[in-house]
Amino acid sequence: MSQTEPQFHVKLAETKEELEAAQRLRYRVFVQELGGDGPLVDHDAGLETDRFDAHFDHLILKTNKDQDEVVGVYRLLRDDQASVIGQFYSEDEYDLSPLQSSGRKLMELGRSCLDPRYRGGMAMYHIWNGLSQYIMDHKVEILFGVASFHGTDVETLAHPLSLLHHRHLAPENLRVRSKNFQPMDLVPEVELDRRTAMLQVPALIKAYLRLGGYVGDGAYIDHGFNTTDICLVMDTEQMQSSRKNIYTKGVTA
Repeated sequence: MSQTEPQFHVKLAETKEELEAAQRLRYRVFVQELGGDGPLVDHDAGLETDRFDAHFDHLILKTNKDQDEVVGVYRLLRDDQASVIGQFYSEDEYDLSPLQSSGRKLMELGRSCLDPRYRGGMAMYHIWNGLSQYIMDHKVEILFGVASFHGTDVETLAHPLSLLHHRHLAPENLRVRSKNFQPMDLVPEVELDRRTAMLQVPALIKAYLRLGGYVGDGAYIDHGFNTTDICLVMDTEQMQSSRKNIYTKGVTA
């Protein structure tokens, strides 16, 4: 770490002000940067919100230079929290019954993003360490959540989607399926240029894959958010702490 790089600390949002700071960062990334929108997005206040926010835990990253500014966020929903509201966020897009019938402790991840100033440095490493501690504290066994490619033109994403389908499809006991099914096997495996296709895969998705993550069956086109979504699934038993440094390149989910 360079001497000029700020020190970070990670915590759960505890106040209305901290939650709004997280939503403000999400607005800058998901709405202004990536062109997303939604029925509860507050453009006047610059807040990206939805009906699930009140039920999630919000893991936030701050710099020691500015205690009021949130520069990273991860939204977390354990299965005991989801039972209170009757669903996980991802259930709007994916059939999660293989996970829900597993009898294992589940947690959904989402809305992961970093302020552009801190991408490619140590920020994501710090928020990953906070996430790892949360996972251990709550004895989480299966992580999952939707992650996104920017844009909704499937043809331009045919190669990376096909690569994920052919090389990283979840085993049947963890294989969730898109409800608005968009096939991902668009290019035969023998015709894929793996290196070129992987260059199109967002950094955070690659991070999960390197940790032993899988993808569900089929993509989901989210026109309102201007994304093509996939569902990532990961058994925490397969996570290798020696590979945590890959999160230094994470961006959004």
